[in-house]
Amino acid sequence: MVLKLSDTQVEKILYHQEIGRLGCYANDLVYVVPINYAYDGCYVYAHTYDSLKIDIMRINPNVCFEVDTMHNTSNWQSVTAWGEFEELTDEEERNMGLQILMKRMLPAITCETVKMSYYSSFPPSGPNEIKGIVFRLRLTMKYGRHEMKEPALFSTSNVVSGIFN
Repeated sequence: MVLKLSDTQVEKILYHQEIGRLGCYANDLVYVVPINYAYDGCYVYAHTYDSLKIDIMRINPNVCFEVDTMHNTSNWQSVTAWGEFEELTDEEERNMGLQILMKRMLPAITCETVKMSYYSSFPPSGPNEIKGIVFRLRLTMKYGRHEMKEPALFSTSNVVSGIFN
């Protein structure tokens, strides 16, 4: 049975996951992409470079964000949130966003969009050395669902062997 998650469960999932899916829409194009993120209880923070998602969100800042945990097809949790894209161009806000991301991502295996995690703090020349775009999603509505079922009383191998015996 699929049930609703409590507000506390929704927040816990948002805090503990590191990868979510960002959905955005503009000019008759729907785009969904996975992103690394950090959540502070109000905003989802992310770092990227010029890309299709940024182009779309600059046109239409209304977004959807989804995270999930999946143990198997009968045991999962999913949170969907809606909100608004905000590009952090103010130096103080951008630095704050980078600090939140670094605190969450370290120590993480890095990729091109989370390269700032090479640093345990800002590089000697300051946070402006970290290139790219820092943005946040102000979450305005959140909704979660889950399904938890007991493990099956039989194994797949028992079923397969029973068919062929």
